[in-house]
Amino acid sequence: MSAMAEKYLLIAGLTTIVVTALLRFAMLARGKEPWWPMATGLIVTLLFLFAALTTRWLRESQGPFLTLYEVLLSNLFSLSLVFLVAASLVPALRASTMIVLVFLASLGAWSLIVAADAVPLPATFDNPWLWLHVVSGKLFLGLCMLAAATASLMLSRSRSSRTGAGVVLSEQGLDEAVWLTMSLAFVCHSFMLIAGAIWAHSAWGRYWAWDSLETWAFITWLAIALLLHARVTFTRMPAALGWSAVVVIFAVAVLTFFGVPFISVAPHKGMM
Repeated sequence: MSAMAEKYLLIAGLTTIVVTALLRFAMLARGKEPWWPMATGLIVTLLFLFAALTTRWLRESQGPFLTLYEVLLSNLFSLSLVFLVAASLVPALRASTMIVLVFLASLGAWSLIVAADAVPLPATFDNPWLWLHVVSGKLFLGLCMLAAATASLMLSRSRSSRTGAGVVLSEQGLDEAVWLTMSLAFVCHSFMLIAGAIWAHSAWGRYWAWDSLETWAFITWLAIALLLHARVTFTRMPAALGWSAVVVIFAVAVLTFFGVPFISVAPHKGMM
């Protein structure tokens, strides 16, 4: 199948995200927040993105692992899927829908302006641990995105004076959602590092080399570990401080996934 068909499918997916975001904005303006229009929009988006990924996969005979375009396209799909599933299971996460859609639209727009050329996957890279490494990494980024989006929403709400039991209960549920998703993200990140080390030994004959990507991935893991430890240890830690830290950690994770691999000269370049 042609590269042009793949591009049209990506544009269709991005268009659906934008339309869903505009619909969300219109509903919020009217004081309505039904979930089914958002879920429908995300499902249609996933269908377009799945078709785009399948088209590329069949044409190149390899998974979307190496180039920035492939990482953006595959993560656009995985992040949309993680949000759809998580928000369907945990209703509190739906409050951050607008923030998530804006982020997804940004990734989609970015994917349209980078080169879509393919790079052959080295034979030594292709083993089951690569799949475990990549899947756990995408789950981590998706869960971290949910935590950061909800934390951003909480920070914006904390700047406005609100009273009433309903608001307090709502904010308590959102705060719990932040730390639940961040804790799950930490588990996925830990498994990503373990699977990545085993895969690296198969690919390059070493478990860890402190290249740029490995270093920043470890920094991200350490930051999450320290934040979760601080929240348990220092019970009087200001809530806004914890939410701000979650947002910063997500920013570092985005840099690690979409920045570091493509400016590094190490063997890990482009692999996430």
